[in-house]
Order: sequence, then C-alpha cells, then structure tokens
Amino acid sequence: MKLCIVGTGYVGLVAGAGFADMGNEVTCVDVDERKVERLRRGEMPIYEPGLEDLVRKNAAEGRLAFTTELAASVPGRAIVFLAVGTPQSETGAADLRHLFAAAEAVGRAIKGHTLIVTKSTVPVGTGAELRTRLARLTDQPFSVCSNPEFLKEGAAINDFMRPERVIIGAEDPTATELLRYLYEPFVRTTGRFIAMDVRSAELTKYACNAMLATRISFMNEIANLCERVGADVESVRQGMGSDGRIGPKFLFPGVGFGGSCFPKDILALLHTARQTGSHLRVIEAVHEVNDLQKQVLGAKLAAHFAPGGLGNRQIAVWGLSFKPATDDVRESPAIDVIREVLAQGGRVTAHDPVAIAAFQAHFGTHERLSYADSPYDAVRGAHALVLVSEWGEYRRPTFDRIKALMADPVLFDGRNIWSPHEAATSGFRYYGIGRSEPR
Repeated sequence: MKLCIVGTGYVGLVAGAGFADMGNEVTCVDVDERKVERLRRGEMPIYEPGLEDLVRKNAAEGRLAFTTELAASVPGRAIVFLAVGTPQSETGAADLRHLFAAAEAVGRAIKGHTLIVTKSTVPVGTGAELRTRLARLTDQPFSVCSNPEFLKEGAAINDFMRPERVIIGAEDPTATELLRYLYEPFVRTTGRFIAMDVRSAELTKYACNAMLATRISFMNEIANLCERVGADVESVRQGMGSDGRIGPKFLFPGVGFGGSCFPKDILALLHTARQTGSHLRVIEAVHEVNDLQKQVLGAKLAAHFAPGGLGNRQIAVWGLSFKPATDDVRESPAIDVIREVLAQGGRVTAHDPVAIAAFQAHFGTHERLSYADSPYDAVRGAHALVLVSEWGEYRRPTFDRIKALMADPVLFDGRNIWSPHEAATSGFRYYGIGRSEPR
C-alpha cells in the first residue's frame, strides 16, 4: 500500500519506519529541510532504541523515503497520516495551527479518494473541524479518521510493531476496513483492532494518558504519606500491585512525570473540560500533585544541608531525560532539581547517557552547571548524588567507588532503585521517596 506521513517527529518517524517494514511504500514529509537531509543520510533527529536500524534498512530497500515536497507526495496515496506536533499553547489547550496547516495543504493536493488520518494527539472535535476545512478546499472525495498512537518513548519500535491495541475512529465503514487491512500484520496475534466513532477515539487517547498519570500522582501522594507515618512505600506498592483489580504497573513512586505527552495532555484535557462546563477534579489534582512532586528532591536537599544550605556545595545529578532510553528532556524533573540547587547557591555536575546535548539546548548555560562524560566523573568531589532518571547503568553502581570519589557520602534516590540497606552498609546517608527515615 502507498502511504504518506506528514511530520517526521517521534510519532511520524516511528510509524513511517514501521509501516515500511511491513512492505508498504512510505513517503515521509517534513517542512524542515535540514531534518529531511539528515534522515536521507540515515541520521536520526531523536534517540530511540532500534529506530536508526529500522529507518536505514527500509530506506536502503526503497520502501521509505523522505522529502519536503508535500504537494508531490500526496496524489496517488491511499492513506495520508497527519503526525504533526500539537504542542501546549499558553492557555493549556493543544495548539492545532500546524496540524490544520498541514491538513489544508494535503486537501489542496489530493487526487481521487484519500483517507486522511490524524495520528497526532488532538482534542475532541478536531476530526469534525478537519472535515469542514477540507470540504472548503477540494471537491475530491475524502474521509477523515482518527488513529491515536500509544507509543512509549524508549520502547516505541516494539509498541508499534506489536501493539496492545489499535484504535480507529471513523464514520466511514470503508475507511475502517482499509485501516484494518493496513494494520492486520501488526495485530495478528492479539486481534485488538478496536473501531469506534472519531470523537470517542480522540478522547480515548487523553483518557488513557490521564489514567496513567493519575496512578503516578496517586502513588506519589501515598509515598509522601508513608514518610510521615513511618511506612515503607515499597511494601505498600507490592501489596497494592498484588490486587488483580489494581495491578503493579505505574505504581512506582518518584519525582513526578514529564515528557511530551502526560503533562501536555493533562492540561489539554482540562482545557476541553472547561470549554464544555465540566470540572475534572481528579485530573486537576493529578496535575497539581505532579507539580509539587517535582519539588520533593529539592526540599530533601535543603533539609539535609540545613542550616548551612547548599551555598557552594557540589551536587551530582544522574539522569537528565524525563525517563530512560530517550533523549527527551521536556518537563523532566531534572530541570526542577537543577534549578533548585542553583537557586540555593549550589553547583551541579550532571550526567546522562544520551540527553546532555538536548538538556543543554533546553536549559541553557549557567556558570555553576557543568556536565560529565561518565557517572563516576559526575560524583567526583560531590557533597551529594541525586538520581533523577533510572537508566540501566545507574542501577548497580559500585558504591565503594562512588564513596571514595565524593566529598560527602549522601544519596538522594529519586526512583527508589537502590537498596537502602546496601547504601547504609557502604557508609552512605540514604534518602528515597516514601521511605520514612534515612537509612
């Protein structure tokens, strides 16, 4: 099948490579000439395990191409996917300007019946608005569908190639069957192809992300309570997760969620609710709790070093991306931690396996912020080590080596990945999330 994907960001690039790997002929279009040239050379604009190999393989075999020429890429394509970014606007709503511009350019270019599919995360009612706009631009037959993506950064290739479910929102049964045919190789083992109306599909994406975010914020609240009452959140988590109605996923406490999806989608959902006169009290609390949770490590640092404070103390930070296996630093808790240390007069040496360049571009420069080439270089002379993102290489460090390099043996474990007992045995003062006393 011949496909066109508009947008070569995270969603569009993964989808393009995945569809091409199943034998489809895919053209990915982007307005960024430099990005397109890099992709043609096999250079990835983002870090995602397995993506570079998949792109290069399918490009070399002639199934995947990159271009800036949208008008020439749309005619003759059975399906055009819109995978354009919908960033958060100043009001909290999703900014749809780029999506509408791309859709209108597609509408002017289509020849013959074309299925136009939104993979971008969009508010309820966007599909209807697209149909209205496109109808003004073309007399060619078309259908508009919703196909929200559910990719996890760091595991996107597996999520696309072996999806838990494929959700299609369509009013046209013929369009549904065409997408069923396209996705059949991906859902052969699960059969989870779920068809519904467009508005329901649009809302499903927001509802899923809101539920996952709710579990995270709920567990962070429980963790904070554990510290106050002398309980251990790891025991509480295991007890909760053993209940089949609850399950163990997304119950790990930490320093708050970040990334390109959860924070933005929570605010967009709240904006949609306000427009309809609804009051999503639970979701409002999820957002508030997450903002507060990002301040937890800064507060723990301040309390530990009181009354002298952080002035001129060296703090090592491990992990700058919002989660492991990605270079995405958007809304990363590391931003809040580092800002707080710098605000208190401290110095920061940070390490991340892949996200240093992205963090530098996002955060900017500061005379008291530097970066290390290795985790152990980061802790040299440090008065505390703060773990923010649980990259695999941080999980089993050599504590004796760390202690020998540090000025003071103090650990702030923002993801509860280290054993308090092992840390204490190695001579460290240990602070976790939801653990009542330093051990």
